[in-house]
Amino acid sequence: MKRLVLAWAVTAVAATGAALAVLGLLGTGLTGSSSHVLSRDEVRAALSTATSRAVAASTAEPSSTSPGKLIRSPGGTVIASCDGDLVTLRSWSPAQDHSVDGVEPGPAAEAQVEFEPDDGDDIELTITCVAGQPVARVH
Repeated sequence: MKRLVLAWAVTAVAATGAALAVLGLLGTGLTGSSSHVLSRDEVRAALSTATSRAVAASTAEPSSTSPGKLIRSPGGTVIASCDGDLVTLRSWSPAQDHSVDGVEPGPAAEAQVEFEPDDGDDIELTITCVAGQPVARVH
């Protein structure tokens, strides 16, 4: 029994030592802190670079694509968007105890998703665009 405990203790000490050695080689040490402290000039240089990147990103053209409209049904939810008369299903998610049986995501004049419940009749959504907005019919 003493040999077993001694073998376990030696293995634990060796594993801990190996882990500390690897952390030391990675440069983070046991506490995760870095030993390199930035100078005032390095901080200013880093901040000026970050600020110019943020300004450049905020001046980009906004996307003309709409995020879509959330459509709810007893079988699940759909996010659809319109581009003129064409509808595109961006995502679909079945409700609890339902699964997706079939999808025709578009872009097309009509998109469909069919939700299948564990028990009962399927719920089919047909989505079209009316005046640039997704409109759903439930079958």
